[in-house]
Amino acid sequence: MSGGAAVHCSPLGKMAKITDFLYLGGLAAAKMEGLLKEKGITCVINASTEAPDINYDSIKCTRIRLEDNATCNIGIHFDLVADKIDKVRRERGIILVHCIAGISRSATLVLAYLMKYQKMKLIDAHQYVKAKRPLIRPNSGFWKDLVDFERKLFHKNTIDMVESKFGLIPNIYKDETRHLVW
Repeated sequence: MSGGAAVHCSPLGKMAKITDFLYLGGLAAAKMEGLLKEKGITCVINASTEAPDINYDSIKCTRIRLEDNATCNIGIHFDLVADKIDKVRRERGIILVHCIAGISRSATLVLAYLMKYQKMKLIDAHQYVKAKRPLIRPNSGFWKDLVDFERKLFHKNTIDMVESKFGLIPNIYKDETRHLVW
């Protein structure tokens, strides 16, 4: 399937270039084989349970079956996915990590990669990726796993989970939720 103008209208349909070798996006971007080839994508990681497997002519695919809910233990996949991304980088390939919307699951995996291999603190990785793809928003369970992973990697945290009227949230969202009334 090749890229179409209609998909480019929605932020969900776009791929964000995170580094020279790493893109983040949703299923709509993953379906655009022409665009993937244009960008030089050599590997796709599908981080969802519900997105179909897509068979490409010359692009390798990996599937990590993840549900986008706070009880999904995404943290058990951080090292495996980060190592895969780095392997593609070392082989001079280019990778797309996607889920359905490119907001929670795939964004979380990209943040974990940046912490492990680019040595970025979680707060810096989040700001960096959010600047490239403003709609990222890992769910609270994924945030907890990211906070734990940061502590494992750096023995300290730059983001903490705090109580709110919505349950545990990362402290960087505290001001956003203060004025919400539900």
